[in-house]
Amino acid sequence: MPAPYSGAVDGATHRRLTRSIPVLPSSPMTRAVFPPPPAELRGRRRELETLTAAVAHAHPTRIALVGAGGSGKTTLACALGHQLAPSLPGGIHWIRVGAWDMRTLIGMLALRFRSGDPHSLPALRRCLKALEGALIVLDNHEDDRAVAALLDALRGLPISWVITARRCLIAGVTIFPVAPPLVTSGQSPFPAVTSLTRLLRWNPVALEIANAAVTRGVVDVDPLRGWLLDRGVDRVRAIAHEDDLPEVELMVAWSWGHLTPAARRMMAVLGHMGGDHIDEVSLGTLARAGREQEAALSEIRGLRLVQEPLPGRIALHATVKHVVAARTRAAPSRHFDHYVKLLERHPERLDLEQTHLFAAMDHAHDSGSLEASLRVQALLARLGL
Repeated sequence: MPAPYSGAVDGATHRRLTRSIPVLPSSPMTRAVFPPPPAELRGRRRELETLTAAVAHAHPTRIALVGAGGSGKTTLACALGHQLAPSLPGGIHWIRVGAWDMRTLIGMLALRFRSGDPHSLPALRRCLKALEGALIVLDNHEDDRAVAALLDALRGLPISWVITARRCLIAGVTIFPVAPPLVTSGQSPFPAVTSLTRLLRWNPVALEIANAAVTRGVVDVDPLRGWLLDRGVDRVRAIAHEDDLPEVELMVAWSWGHLTPAARRMMAVLGHMGGDHIDEVSLGTLARAGREQEAALSEIRGLRLVQEPLPGRIALHATVKHVVAARTRAAPSRHFDHYVKLLERHPERLDLEQTHLFAAMDHAHDSGSLEASLRVQALLARLGL
């Protein structure tokens, strides 16, 4: 499932760089971006039924799925969208909001829905009003003030909104708490690693990695349990933030020792990229995987270290991304150069690479490079923005 964008975002970057963007030409939306339905819904059927009824009976409505990192919010939101899709004439749409400020959120929605002006809230309202009967998921919301201001400004539209968040201090939305699947019943969502379920605190991310390792024959349950206990998985300690989860950290650390150098380089690219997800070719290029690309991809997929929010697009869950970023080095200049060139050559990929464009804008500002800023401005003009 999609991995949330969790990098720090400086809203001033976008305000400065977008003041001079010309008005977008009005055109129909070119692509509906929504993750594919989850392959499995372990222990979530009843929750899905409840949410489906809540949206169907109260449309348009605003719902927040709130829970700890890795509890399954994104998976549930994705399943909900596909469950409701046949009854929603305006379609289902997916936006990662992260920590963007309100002005940037308006710009992102304007780009996605082709409202005609990245600065105009009235233009965005007119565009969204035409999507009567739509559902829009705002995934991984991190800034209460920004999202509250956005939703308040878009009040009265015939659209249902679903927010996923670790916490949500927003009035005017209905809160649905999300706990790890089957935790209240004490059952294990992965029978092959039942003895690890309590130890890993029912965390779906950690359990899926452990389950993959055991079912693929890489390790037996008992040695893995002993390895985790030796490294203090059962200890109580304060964590730095919602993505700093010891059970995930340890499962990533165990997996790291079973990866080839090319696979580790791929994980490093994923851990530091500014966009939400990346295509296989770009991942292999940035990781300098060469002939080892397919084998390295098979490794990280096989151990369930990565997610595929869209076909052929690779990402890390935020909790995994936090671990990987801490143990690898970033290469922001290489990412910047790659995506500026990519969008120059393939402007039709804007919908898929939109968050990489915003990350390039951030890098141009943060680096203080006049050359980088001019390249971004030229790219924006080339894209017709």
